Amino acid sequence: MRVVLISGSNVGTKTKTVAEYLKQAFAVYDSDIDVEIIDLAEVDMVFSDGRNYTEYTGDTGEIAQKIMQADALVIGTPIFQASIPAALKNVFDILPTNAFRDKVVGMFATAGSSKHYLVLAQQLQPIVTYMKGQVVQPYVFVESADLLRGEIVNHDVLQRLDRLVEDTVVLTQTYQKIRDEKDAAYGF
Repeated sequence: MRVVLISGSNVGTKTKTVAEYLKQAFAVYDSDIDVEIIDLAEVDMVFSDGRNYTEYTGDTGEIAQKIMQADALVIGTPIFQASIPAALKNVFDILPTNAFRDKVVGMFATAGSSKHYLVLAQQLQPIVTYMKGQVVQPYVFVESADLLRGEIVNHDVLQRLDRLVEDTVVLTQTYQKIRDEKDAAYGF
């Protein structure tokens, strides 16, 4: 199973901190899972210009290919001005509308205030479902108070992140089994 974690901003460190924790949690859950973090702060992406995702080169083309080849994604985003960052939206704009078909997609957000809790439900989840992703419920919301000096200090958040890992793996395996059984029914 190939899992891609996306740290969806080109600034800040909180979302990357959570993504790093998730990478370790996937390894603990099952060491055979191939997990990679795409940190938008560490890449040089061009703006979407409407061409096919296979035509992009450099970091942009590499990111698009990794996402398209993944079995599951966990998308992390900070909440800026009650919205997802433009860098993350640009990733979605580069991909085709069915980019998440047959993929399980988990989500988490980092934010300075609980007032932004519904941003994922109102903005990110509609994008993921439009792109045909199977959304893991519930998403994880991490406030600034849950992090201290680059570490997650809230045990409830840690438990919810561990559950996100488990649910992502179980749903990915379940959907794969269903697809395999459906394909086997055709007999060719």
